[in-house]
Amino acid sequence: MQQTRTPHVVVVMGVAGTGKTTIGPLLAARLGVPYAEGDDFHPAANIRKMTAGTPLTDDDRWPWLDAIGEWAHGRAGLGGVVSSSALKRSYRDRLRGAAPGVVFVHLTGERALVEERMARRQGHFMPAALLESQFAALEALEADEVGVAVSVVGDPAEIVGRAVAALGELEGPGACSVASSR
Repeated sequence: MQQTRTPHVVVVMGVAGTGKTTIGPLLAARLGVPYAEGDDFHPAANIRKMTAGTPLTDDDRWPWLDAIGEWAHGRAGLGGVVSSSALKRSYRDRLRGAAPGVVFVHLTGERALVEERMARRQGHFMPAALLESQFAALEALEADEVGVAVSVVGDPAEIVGRAVAALGELEGPGACSVASSR
């Protein structure tokens, strides 16, 4: 497998169960940059709430997003991949405020597929019961956001391949387009 380098910090986003924790490290390896697990940036109180089946509020998410943004800012010009649900435009704006050059890879999938994947995973604090709140909060990338939408149909290698190809189609740094890869 050929390694591709990028100076971008890529935020792998999407609802729970789309494979951010699986695809993120694989994408980072393919791009030759470090990976940071977004869940590791959550304060303990957020983990407790989600474990109890309570959706996070925006106020719960701000410190988490700020910590991810700080990591992304520190990787500016060096590249990196970090996972974050980044469900709302305001969350992505907050990340861009800290690290203006971030690029988003939005992992997309039909609800039934995502539910099936969540049902199979083990050892994760996010219960499947919160999936509805995630889909309800999700705001797709807009035309003025730099990023790509990538389908989660297929195995991880196929998904990463589509992500790398879609990222390669983006115009240079600062491009303002959303590409879709199915």
